[in-house]
Amino acid sequence: MAACAFRRSIAGQLSKVLDLPPENLIKSISAVPVSRKRHDADFQLSIASIEEGRSSDCLAQDLQLRAQKLAEKLKCDAVVSEISTGPGTVNFTINRELLAKTVLQQVLKDGTQYGTKSELFSTMPKQKTVVEFSSPNIAKKFHIGHLRSTIIGLLGVGFQQFGDKEKLKSSPLQHLFEVYVQINKAAADENTKKLAQDFFRKLEEHDEQALSLWKEFRDFSIKEYTRIYKRLGVHFDEYSGESFYQEKSREVLKMLEDKGLLQKTTKGTGVVDLSEKKDLSSLSTVIRSDGTSLYITRDLAAAIDRMNKYNWDTMIYVTDRNQSSHFQHLFRILKLMGYDWVDRCQHVSFGLVQGMKTRKGEVIFLEDVLDEVRSRMLENMASAKTTKEVEDPVETAEKVGLAALIIQDFRGLLSSDYQFNWDRALQSRGDTGVFLQYTHARLHSLEQTHGNEPVTDVNVACLQEPGAISVLQHLLRYDEVLYRSSQDLQPKHIVSYLLTLSHLAAVAHRSLPVKGSTPAVAQARLCLFQATRSVLANGMKLLGITPVTRM
Repeated sequence: MAACAFRRSIAGQLSKVLDLPPENLIKSISAVPVSRKRHDADFQLSIASIEEGRSSDCLAQDLQLRAQKLAEKLKCDAVVSEISTGPGTVNFTINRELLAKTVLQQVLKDGTQYGTKSELFSTMPKQKTVVEFSSPNIAKKFHIGHLRSTIIGLLGVGFQQFGDKEKLKSSPLQHLFEVYVQINKAAADENTKKLAQDFFRKLEEHDEQALSLWKEFRDFSIKEYTRIYKRLGVHFDEYSGESFYQEKSREVLKMLEDKGLLQKTTKGTGVVDLSEKKDLSSLSTVIRSDGTSLYITRDLAAAIDRMNKYNWDTMIYVTDRNQSSHFQHLFRILKLMGYDWVDRCQHVSFGLVQGMKTRKGEVIFLEDVLDEVRSRMLENMASAKTTKEVEDPVETAEKVGLAALIIQDFRGLLSSDYQFNWDRALQSRGDTGVFLQYTHARLHSLEQTHGNEPVTDVNVACLQEPGAISVLQHLLRYDEVLYRSSQDLQPKHIVSYLLTLSHLAAVAHRSLPVKGSTPAVAQARLCLFQATRSVLANGMKLLGITPVTRM
């Protein structure tokens, strides 16, 4: 990694002055975010990060002085051309030609692995992670909320009353949704509720007729889900819904009973006492009074089974934040059962999408949204003066539209709700997925126009303009951004980085023309734009976006 080489060099000099091992300093040296308003150094050392033993009051008083004293003991060398201080930081400017040469060589050499080969990740052992997300239950159409997850429903009784076998074959999820709406209206009737409970109990008891109908729903549902997942670019290694664990949940209940954790209430439900003082002030119900299991019972069985099957290092559950309490209970029960590996389980919660409407109306299904965004993008492409002829306009519109949805979704904290706006999401300028795709296509076109071969041997003295330096400085930060996202599991850091990269590329594209420049300058600039497009494509793919080459 280019940034790694520079960090190591800076750490080497600092270690001699501070009498600390260089490896202890690496993570305290960070690339400086690019600012349009002023010229910045390339790296900075935070004095606070190496003064952890001191009180914060003491640090507040003399942080700047310590930075100045440390800077005075350091010297410029073949790597560092300037040393300065900021508020509690020592700043390092890298030799400009060395900066350009090292960054460009590293980006083009590492290709898709640029950023991930950084030593920032070297202390992170290779691990096996199980991620559970988008858990649709049988026969429930994708709602817009399923862009972030999917919801649960079972329609046995409804289909017996309102179902149509032919409609089920031709349009399974649409028909089952219609059945769901009808049975929901009827659910106010106590008799209907009882029938639904009986159907579920029959399923758990492996009643042949109930099981046959459920399997039919499941097969049709998975086929439809797979088709829609494909549009999202999502592939699952395993489809194993919570219903798969109905039988194993019996084993879990037996384990809870054997460990003295299962208690019966006066109503006949089975509960686990989660309170610290064991005073029943906090309970989690794990079995209904009729003996049927609950979500949490099956989730307990699933967690245990997946550990036995995969021996994972980390398991991550991705669901909306309304389920936070459910996962707190789940993890607490697993801990009480003696499974210490539960400490390596994590719930990543997300907020809700608000205000989304399609032209069809208020009820929003994900497939309607995907169709809508593709339709709107086709219209925008048809009316835009800059649109190039593309081989498959529909496919291009689908990819660009999906990028718009993903960037809109990932721009903020995952746990935050956000207001969706079609016009804002589909703008070709500004902080949007459309702008990322447009920038990538534009840079790809530039490469095609001037020869599609990777440029390697360039005169880096030709890349000293402010626009070029800003792009190079930003490319330096890529590994830190990836590392940060890997730590807090928030994609917003990558989104922000890519949007800034696209804006910097747009400025550089205007101020650093390839066409009409001397061969040496043209080659150097082309190499800069190739490196930019490569990192842009890498980051987009991490977010689930397929970069387009024409639009």
